[in-house]
Amino acid sequence: MAQKKLLTNGKAFKRSDNRWGGTVWYMDEKGERKRKCFSGTTKAEVTKKMTNYVVAFNEQLFASDESQQTLRESMTHWLHVFKFPSVERTTYDRCECTVEHQIFPLLGEKVVGDITAADLKEVLNYWMNQGYAYTTVKKVYIVLNEYFRYLTQQEILAKNPMNSVPMIKKSNFMAAQNKEDLPTQETVTVFTPEEIEKFKAEAFSKFSNGKPKYQQPAAYILMLNTGLRTGELLGLLNSDINLEGKYLEVRQNVKEVCRRKGTDYVPGREVKVGKTKTATSKRRVPLNGAAEQAVRELRQERDFGPTTPLVSDEKGDYTRPVNFRKRYYRILRAAGIEQKGLHSLRHHFATQLINGVKQPDGTILALSPRQVADLLGHSTSQITEMYYVKKDTARLQGITDGFNF
Repeated sequence: MAQKKLLTNGKAFKRSDNRWGGTVWYMDEKGERKRKCFSGTTKAEVTKKMTNYVVAFNEQLFASDESQQTLRESMTHWLHVFKFPSVERTTYDRCECTVEHQIFPLLGEKVVGDITAADLKEVLNYWMNQGYAYTTVKKVYIVLNEYFRYLTQQEILAKNPMNSVPMIKKSNFMAAQNKEDLPTQETVTVFTPEEIEKFKAEAFSKFSNGKPKYQQPAAYILMLNTGLRTGELLGLLNSDINLEGKYLEVRQNVKEVCRRKGTDYVPGREVKVGKTKTATSKRRVPLNGAAEQAVRELRQERDFGPTTPLVSDEKGDYTRPVNFRKRYYRILRAAGIEQKGLHSLRHHFATQLINGVKQPDGTILALSPRQVADLLGHSTSQITEMYYVKKDTARLQGITDGFNF
């Protein structure tokens, strides 16, 4: 896209009819030469008209030149026009949060065209030195990279300053924070057998009057035995479950998003029911005995019909993910278990299936990574092994006894 600009400031000339004329030449947004003509009874009159036109042209050009706007103005425009229509609502909410809390406080009032690679690197260094997680700082890097790529693609900037700002390596990032860069598999959180028993005991505990302490505790047991994501579980309808066939169908996902009027934020959050996370997330998941029992208990506690959620609120509507998470954390605290994310139930499911469970005869019953990936809805088994399985070296004990070199 060409940049609109003046080619001449205009020059007055006397016409054959004794009037005065003048022409200002400019280039439009398509790169084509255009002219603006003026006329008057005197040279001074025409000159003044051309001067006023040139001033107005330059003012309009400056006002429309995004490189002369503040980063807050320009990036907000980019978010609303380019980002909002192209991503999921939850993705946009996270992006907007990163912009509001990590980018605007440091760069918001700077003029876009004056921002240098050093300015951008300082932003990343600042949040690293503040002790923020690597993933948080990387989100800042990704947003800045996308935004400045847009500026150069639209020819608002001639050069992309982010080309000179590489993301710091994770090992160096962690070293700068005096933290150990653990392998990804080591950061996976699962439950010990003792923690599982404590969790179940607390989740199904009752008050002295016999009333259950927690609503729908069986929902967490269902997650533990199927590996469902939180949004998948909360989006599960009674009609998606076939107890006779011992399986359930994952068809949709529940998310909690910011309320909006158009692209403008409105205070509060709302539940949004939509498509699954990925195409492979739509799947059939088998039900073991514990999962079947969990479904029956959930229906016994609350059942509003086949077209309503299995894990519903008191009115039969979809449960808000935030309420479901808060209930889970209350159980952990009461059971004296170190805080683990709700996703840990999914991690535990995958880890147990791949690492295997020891049978009475001493053999290990385990599934292949590919089988577990299919159960979890992953496109590749590498994702499952890297991000969902806690490495268990204890099961390797004695495995080399027959190999003597």
